[in-house]
Amino acid sequence: MDNLKEKKLVELKEIAKDLGIESISKYRKDELIKLIEQENINKDEQKKEDEENDLGEKFDCDGILEILPDGYGFLRTEMYESGDDDIYVPPKQIKMFRLKTGDYIRGIAREKHARDKFAPLIYVSDVNGIKPGVAFNRPMFEDLTPIYPNEKISLETGKNHFSERIIDFISPIGRGQRGLIVSQPKAGKTTLIKDIERSIEKNYDDIKIIVLLIDERPEEVTDFIRYVNEYRDPNNELMRTEVAASTFDKPPQSHIDMAEMVLERAKRFVEEKKDVVILLDSITRLARAYNIMTPQSGRTLSGGLDPLALVGPKQFFGAARNIEGGGSLSILATALVDTGSRMDDMIFEEFKGTGNMEIHLDRRLADRRIFPAINIEKSSTRREDLLLTEKELEAVVKLRKSNMSNAESIVELIDWMKRTESNKQFIDLINKSY
Repeated sequence: MDNLKEKKLVELKEIAKDLGIESISKYRKDELIKLIEQENINKDEQKKEDEENDLGEKFDCDGILEILPDGYGFLRTEMYESGDDDIYVPPKQIKMFRLKTGDYIRGIAREKHARDKFAPLIYVSDVNGIKPGVAFNRPMFEDLTPIYPNEKISLETGKNHFSERIIDFISPIGRGQRGLIVSQPKAGKTTLIKDIERSIEKNYDDIKIIVLLIDERPEEVTDFIRYVNEYRDPNNELMRTEVAASTFDKPPQSHIDMAEMVLERAKRFVEEKKDVVILLDSITRLARAYNIMTPQSGRTLSGGLDPLALVGPKQFFGAARNIEGGGSLSILATALVDTGSRMDDMIFEEFKGTGNMEIHLDRRLADRRIFPAINIEKSSTRREDLLLTEKELEAVVKLRKSNMSNAESIVELIDWMKRTESNKQFIDLINKSY
């Protein structure tokens, strides 16, 4: 300190320049001395850290980054949940490469020393499959321009896969869709989600799928994990379908943390102009978790629902969008109705106008063993003209104008599908019949 004070300003500027301090001309002498001292301290700490890293054993690591409020982060090695094998990511690495929560990072870590709780990350190899320098210049998800879905995700995979064929026709899904699957208990919503997941996986190897299960039974989670990835390349880790789950025996905060991590993960893909589909079961239970954990506003809606509790779920659901210039985030979420809980009905009412696609399942059809139990009258997609051809639109209009009841409509629809090999033949048959 004394040596620096004795030096002239010109000499201090030369020292600062050698240390890599920028804009040195704007600093006074005392400010420059403080900056030089701080830079020397940083270099000493870096040297000490490098020496420690050189001493420890190194190993390859990967995981999904979660950045905590204090500025440091962890690579979550057990999908999205914290564990003993997580890798510590120092703030310096996060700032250097502009890393974000949800990034899939591969790099090199050092074995933890006696005083370390976690092994630290010392080198970043790639971020979401690309070089760190390229990832540095990513746009912010919030700055991207949302537009209506204009590219259809075709679910049709075979003659006897009626659920997928009916959705393609009655309530088509586009890249960037924000859809609700409205269901009473035991109407077949879980089976429908599985059918949608399998169809997208089979037809589109460029779409990333994340299945998010909130407040589900543990055995159902296991069933989903074993069900997915039949058509995915086992060597392409980035594009394999992920199942993220927070089961009913975990606290509500766990449900919220899981949902927020999944959303951040999906946003990172969209920022790189990739297409993502999140299948959420269910948004009702996610809203219930927020209702428990959100500080009370003092106002209560019918059923004991706090208005502030809906902010988090709406931010999640509202993130679904098609991006102008490439990339999309589609969210298909199940909403529970007629459960006997007034709160569940209120949650659905609050979300009813926020989506741009709805599929309604009818318990009465399911009780009569009519599957898929899709209510044709209530199911639809906004701006379906952007997703369907003129022939398809014509057939949809003709079917909706028919005087048949919902049960008659779905039974006749399935009967026609049994007589045709594809939706193209099916649409031609409808246009000829009406």
